[in-house]
Amino acid sequence: MTISGGNSNFIILYHRTPFDESVDEQGNRTWRDQKSPNGIIPTLRNLFRSQENGTWIAWRQVDDASGEEDERIAMSNPSTFILRRIPLEQSQVSSFYHVTSKESVWPILHTFPTYFDVNNANWAIFEEVNRRFADAACSEAAKGATVWIHDYNLWLVSGFIREKRPDLKIAFFHHTPFPGNDVFAILPWRKQIIESLLACDVVGFHIPRYTENFARAASCLLGVKKGPKTDVAPKFLKFGSALTEPSETPWLEYKSRKVKLVSSPVGTSPDVIHSLSTRDDVSELKRQIDADTKKGRKLILSASRVDYTKGNEELLLAFERLLEKRLDLHGKVVLMLACVAAASGMKIYEETQRLIEETAGRINGRFSSIDWVPIRFSTNRIPYEEMVAWFSMSDICWITPLRDGLNLVAKEYVAARKGRDGVLVLSEFTGASVVLDGAILTNPYSHKQMDQAIESALALPQDEQIERISKMASAVEEFTVEDWANEQLQSLETMI
Repeated sequence: MTISGGNSNFIILYHRTPFDESVDEQGNRTWRDQKSPNGIIPTLRNLFRSQENGTWIAWRQVDDASGEEDERIAMSNPSTFILRRIPLEQSQVSSFYHVTSKESVWPILHTFPTYFDVNNANWAIFEEVNRRFADAACSEAAKGATVWIHDYNLWLVSGFIREKRPDLKIAFFHHTPFPGNDVFAILPWRKQIIESLLACDVVGFHIPRYTENFARAASCLLGVKKGPKTDVAPKFLKFGSALTEPSETPWLEYKSRKVKLVSSPVGTSPDVIHSLSTRDDVSELKRQIDADTKKGRKLILSASRVDYTKGNEELLLAFERLLEKRLDLHGKVVLMLACVAAASGMKIYEETQRLIEETAGRINGRFSSIDWVPIRFSTNRIPYEEMVAWFSMSDICWITPLRDGLNLVAKEYVAARKGRDGVLVLSEFTGASVVLDGAILTNPYSHKQMDQAIESALALPQDEQIERISKMASAVEEFTVEDWANEQLQSLETMI
C-alpha cells in the first residue's frame, strides 16, 4: 500500500531495508524477515513500537530512475511505520556502494591502506546519494524530530540535513572501525566527512578506541575543542590488549556546537539464541552435525565473510601448522569454516575467495584420510537457525580477523554456550575483544601467537572453559542489542 506524505517524529536511515522484499509472478509483494533474526535490524524495527509516526529510509534498485519518485509504503509489523525507498539505478549503486564505499573507504577504515583505490571512485555520485537520503529525511521529519543515521556510506547525510533542517536532533552510529588519523587522512574527502559528522548531536562508535581516533582526527584536521577525558565505562577492558583505551573524550565543540561522543558496542539477543537452541528443528540440526561432522571429534567453528580483513587465509595456515605439528590430532579434530561469499563483480573479493578455496583444498588434499577430512568449507549463507546449531555443537569458536569493528559472531557463540563449556579464540583487533573478558586473545599477524592460541584452546580444562564462558555470557547479557539502541538514543535526551 503506497500512501501520501508523512510527519515523522523518528527516522532511521540505513542502506538496508527492515525486511527482505519478495515479488511473485503476479507482481504481488510480500515482506520476509531477514535471514538472520538476530542483530540490529529487528532491534531497529522494534523501536517503532514506542515511536509515533516513524519512518525507515533505505534504497531500492530500479532499471531507470528518471522520473521515479521515492516509494513510500505503509508497514504494519511490528508496529505502524513508513518505509521510504530511494530509487537508484544499478550504475549508481555500483559507484556509491561497491566502488567508492568498498574499494576506497573500506580499506582505510580497516587500516589496509595498500588496498586503497581512489581511481574509480566517483565522489559526486556518493554526495548525490547521500543528499537524496538527507532530502528524504527532511521531507519526512516533523519539527524537532529525531534522525538516526547508520554507517559510513551515509557519512555526508548529517551535514546536508543540518544545513536544511537545523531544528532536527541528529544521531549517527559508525558500525565499522574508525582508524587512526594518519590512515584516515589518506581519504581525499576527509575534511568534508569530519565536518558532516560534527553536524550531529551524537556520534556513536563500538568502543572507546574508535571514539578516540575520531576525536583526534577532528582535532587534527579541524582544530575542534575536545572535552576533558573521562574513564571508560566498566563494560570495557581498560588495559592490556591492542584496542583497549583507559579513557575517552566525551564531547567535541565545533562552530559553537557541542557533539556528544558515545561508545556502545552493538549487542546480541541472548533470549533469541536461547529459544532457538531448544527448538525441535534446531535440535535435529544439532543431531545431524554430530552424526555427519563431529563423529566424536573436537569441532572448531569459524564464521565470517569472504573479505581480506577477516583473516580467513591466516586462520587456515595456522590450522595447517597445527596439523603438521600435532600428528596426534589427525582424525580427532575438524574445522568448519563458514565463509559467506561477497557480492559478485568485486574483483578483490573474488581473488580473496579463490585463495581461501585453494588453501582449504590444498590442506584437505594433504591431510585427509579415508574417514577424515580436516576442513569443511562453505561459502553459502547458512540460515541462522543452523548457525545456532553449529554454535551449540562447536567445542571451539575461532574468530581471528585482522581487523573487525566488533564481531557479533563471538558474542553469539558465547550466548549459545551459556551454562556449558566451550572456548572462544578471538583476535585482539576486534572490537569485541575489549568486552569479552574470558576469550583467549591472539594476534592474527603473529604465527607464534596464533599457534599458541589454538593449542591452548584445545588443551583448556573443562572447568576453566565453563568459568570463562560464564564470565563472557554475563557481559553479553548485561549489554544486549536493545541496551545498545537505548544508550545511543538516550544520549540525545541528555545532551551536554
